[in-house]
Amino acid sequence: MQANKLRLPGLMALCAAFFFLGFKAEKIPPKLKEKLDNAVLTTFEVEDFTLELIAVDPKLNQKTPSELGGDNLFKVIANGSILGYAYLGEAPSMKDVFDYVVLFNPDLSIKKSKILIYREDHGRQVGSQRWLKQFIGRKSGERLAYGEDIDGISGATISAKSMTLAVSNILESMKVLQDNTVF
Repeated sequence: MQANKLRLPGLMALCAAFFFLGFKAEKIPPKLKEKLDNAVLTTFEVEDFTLELIAVDPKLNQKTPSELGGDNLFKVIANGSILGYAYLGEAPSMKDVFDYVVLFNPDLSIKKSKILIYREDHGRQVGSQRWLKQFIGRKSGERLAYGEDIDGISGATISAKSMTLAVSNILESMKVLQDNTVF
């Protein structure tokens, strides 16, 4: 009788664990996903598209300067054709982090970069398309240096340096993937 009293709570805990593990939480928050979709829609000028996750082998991910192990690298597909690629990243600002996307042409040159969510009051100038357009046309494998290849921006020095480094790292990472025939 005592053994049965102990089995019931254990069985209930096991069932609860299976129940909660059965519901996978969405890895990209809804607000961020909406902004990502809008950036893809306006950049590639297509209303009906899918973002297909590109799974990167963990051993290959270790060779890249950018983290490619999560839900952050996608093929942009419309009407069965690859329009390009999207990398969703996060970079540090002065006191917090900001979310950005880098959209690539099929040849892995940058089509557009955009700050999706900026969480601070200061430094918002880093999100201006006037500044971000400096990344357009940059190709996989290029290394970028803030103040040399990419002009500085007054009032957003930390975020601008961070964005420059992030884009440089993803360009190098795309080259690693390209060299290993991921694309």
